[in-house]
Amino acid sequence: MTTSYDPKATYDIEIWEEDFRQAPARMLLARIWRPVGDGPFPVLLDLHGGAWASKNRTANVDMAEAMARSGILTAAVDMRVSGEAPYPASVQDANYAIRWLKMKAPEWGGDPGTTGVLGSSTGGHLALLLGMRPDDARYNALKLEGHAEIDARVAYVAARSPISDPLARYNNARARGREKMVAHHHAWFDPWSTIEEGNPQMMLDRGEKVALPPLLIMQGGDDDNVLPAFQVKFADSWRAAGGECQLEVFEGCSHLWVLDPGPQTDRAHETLKAFIAQRIGALRKAA
Repeated sequence: MTTSYDPKATYDIEIWEEDFRQAPARMLLARIWRPVGDGPFPVLLDLHGGAWASKNRTANVDMAEAMARSGILTAAVDMRVSGEAPYPASVQDANYAIRWLKMKAPEWGGDPGTTGVLGSSTGGHLALLLGMRPDDARYNALKLEGHAEIDARVAYVAARSPISDPLARYNNARARGREKMVAHHHAWFDPWSTIEEGNPQMMLDRGEKVALPPLLIMQGGDDDNVLPAFQVKFADSWRAAGGECQLEVFEGCSHLWVLDPGPQTDRAHETLKAFIAQRIGALRKAA
């Protein structure tokens, strides 16, 4: 493996958008951030949050751009939301996106073998499901024409404020009287039993046989949407199952802190870069 990554490097970047996938109701788009240079570059897929009900590829542009400027080929994609289709539709879109990005990466100077996934909030929930169930037939249901050999396995998962336990987040929303958030859960988990079937924490609690790629969780210490205690429990469960998990708590930060410039957002960017550098270094050693 010749791909390397220096998190302290600085690159000019190119930014463009492409048609990603034709969904029943609309064309899903991808936004690409490419470092200017020969590469090969590590590859990162960004998955947006939005309570499974809103937002798109533009939700996390500051972090995506920061990763690209450090030398990572980065792509963010649209996914279907709950008003279009319930679980597992957006998981299928994200799974397809991994394979699509691996296919496209070489022509953009990226190394598909380094592909990792970054998810924010409900995007973090999807990222966990993808990392844990890369071979799930339901999640792989969308065929990448002409490239059946490309799988959806990722080199790592990074998640900011992930919904690692959707049922616990639902109960927290109910206790706080957040009826809109409660409704978002019911809209996406339909039938309701899927809130347990597609629940990363409960998958580990059940002893389900899952993949455990290296995992980074970045969590706001003052988040009352996804409580820090949820992430502590999940990180402990991940490690108990045999996986590697780095949990970083950002004290004084709420659920969406990375959307505001400041020292803690800068720290989140640097934490992610350092984690990716560690993963690329491990891949180089193993090659």
